[in-house]
Amino acid sequence: MTEQPEALPGLREAVETSRSKAARTRAATVAAAEPAAVDPVARVLVDLPLAHLDRTFDYLVPAAMAADAVPGCRVKVRFAGQDVGGYVLERSATTDHVGRLAALRRVVSPEPVLSPAVTALVGEVAERYAGTRSDVLRLAVPPRHAATEKASPPAPAVPPAYDTPAAAAAWAEHPQGEAFLRRLALGDAPRAVWGTPPGEDWPRLLAHAAAATYAGSGRGVLICVPDAKDVARVDDALTDVLGTGQHVALTAGAGPARRYREFLAVSRGSRRVVVGTRAASFAPVHDLGLVVVWDDGDDLHAELRAPYPHTRETLLLRAEHEGAAALVGGFARSVEADHLLRTGWAHELSVPRERLRDRVTVQVAGASDAELARDPFARGVRFPKAAHDAVEEGLRSGPVLVQTPRLGYAAALACERCRTAARCGVCQGPLAIPAATAPPRCTWCGTSHPAWACPVCGHRGLRAPVIGDARTSEELGRTFPATTVRTSSSGQTVLARVGPKPAIVVATPGAEPVAEGGYAAVVLLDAWLMLARPDLRTEEEAVRRWANAIGLVRPGGRAVLVGDPALAGLQALVRWDPGGFAAREADERAAAHLPPASRLATITGEPGALDDALTLLDAPASAERLGPVPVGDGEQRVVVRVPRAHGLALSRALGQLQRVRSARKLDAVRVQVDPVSL
Repeated sequence: MTEQPEALPGLREAVETSRSKAARTRAATVAAAEPAAVDPVARVLVDLPLAHLDRTFDYLVPAAMAADAVPGCRVKVRFAGQDVGGYVLERSATTDHVGRLAALRRVVSPEPVLSPAVTALVGEVAERYAGTRSDVLRLAVPPRHAATEKASPPAPAVPPAYDTPAAAAAWAEHPQGEAFLRRLALGDAPRAVWGTPPGEDWPRLLAHAAAATYAGSGRGVLICVPDAKDVARVDDALTDVLGTGQHVALTAGAGPARRYREFLAVSRGSRRVVVGTRAASFAPVHDLGLVVVWDDGDDLHAELRAPYPHTRETLLLRAEHEGAAALVGGFARSVEADHLLRTGWAHELSVPRERLRDRVTVQVAGASDAELARDPFARGVRFPKAAHDAVEEGLRSGPVLVQTPRLGYAAALACERCRTAARCGVCQGPLAIPAATAPPRCTWCGTSHPAWACPVCGHRGLRAPVIGDARTSEELGRTFPATTVRTSSSGQTVLARVGPKPAIVVATPGAEPVAEGGYAAVVLLDAWLMLARPDLRTEEEAVRRWANAIGLVRPGGRAVLVGDPALAGLQALVRWDPGGFAAREADERAAAHLPPASRLATITGEPGALDDALTLLDAPASAERLGPVPVGDGEQRVVVRVPRAHGLALSRALGQLQRVRSARKLDAVRVQVDPVSL
């Protein structure tokens, strides 16, 4: 009892401290609830994947946050009982909401990472691909890196002087090139589809087009290429033409800090020339004057996440709405690029045919009677004499590229006697030989079969109808024993560059390294295998991959294709007429009511969910449904197609379908508008 009086002062102090904290909290709450004096309403796009919530919600801007809650910044708001992220799209003085507005919880960062132009683009892309703006924003705005955001920003770059003679010299072989550059330098918005000739140093030409836009008229430039190898090439060319510190490279492979630092440099206007992969198509370039997409037929330009936008379509939307010039380039031409020419949206930028003859000689092995007389087996063997001669001749002056479509050693096996396909006794999967000393192994379950015997004839011998890059390298090493043989394969070791010394480079499509000075010769093997894929774009994709390989030849080089000389794709390459091939493909697709003459969408899901979706879909009257067909894992797919003029109506109908299904909490279906592959 005697200790209680001594304890009372401490207790009183604790109570007073608690009351003081409570008073300060109430004061802070009152201050936080006090609305901003100017534009106290923030329209926030909440980061939620639900389609029926893809709209803005009004929140009260507290006076304490008035300076930080700027349009384009990240905020936290209370939604459905939890704190969620969002973006302030605009500030307003009034609201249509009836009742009391909830206040912003906090401003994550006052950095305006979402510009008005990108905000509009995000909405258009979401509508075009029947998706939600929150999904598109995940593609457009990288995750925040707080330390990078607080660091001192780089000094704004000053455009260099425009070197008109150097740009004109780089584009000299293109009769329309000088006029195209002049219009860029004057601030105009020309649109072109560029047919690039073999052996062209296309990164340097793109760098000079960027210089004409940036240094000539002071406008921004955005260049999108398929992969990091191409980014590195254009990055080097821009540095050489514009100088250091004039541009940034945006790639998904960069670390979080670097990616966000480069993004902020563009968002703040310090850098106005950007090169990158598909994620860069949303880069907030200030005063955009030119958009470029290189090799638009590459499937790497198609986003793998919903709503699956394509780089080409995103950039063309930007060019249309921001008044920018557009350049669609590549060694091959996609049917979509051909459609731009047919409709007059763009004009052709190409090299005259008489100059193309001096660039490269392209032949198909066994195409002529004279060649068949010299080599009667030219059309039946995998590596005919014409290919051997091309390699041998090319090695006298530089490296030689050999393209083979398959990875591995022996990618498929069959009975040596009766040609029955070799299958696994456990799961019936196809057998393959992964290496020269390895036994046959199942490509599905991995079971080894060292004592395999044909179930039909009992023979134990195997043959390899499909040979991979490893076996090809081994055979070429035996044929040319004094020559270095290097391998570059997708999914394994991909070489970026090789030197000018004589060597054989065996590469799979898309993994071909760039040779210093160009390849002396290119040999393309197994054309039949490139055409074996059952897909709408099989032949177009094969021609694109072949053309990209031939494009690496040095001026005056040679290319040999091993395949059926009657194939239209091979004939187009012999004439070097990718534009004519694309026009032929477009005509055939128009006759079959396929893109780009029409627009289509696929709806995929479980049978019950798919039936519900088709019942709810209010498609245009011109819509035609194809399917359903099974696609695996118990799912089915329906294709809906309409004439191209009704494409936007179909996209809007699919967007409404997604909102209704989301609001009713029905089983999800996957919607893809204009998918790259069927």
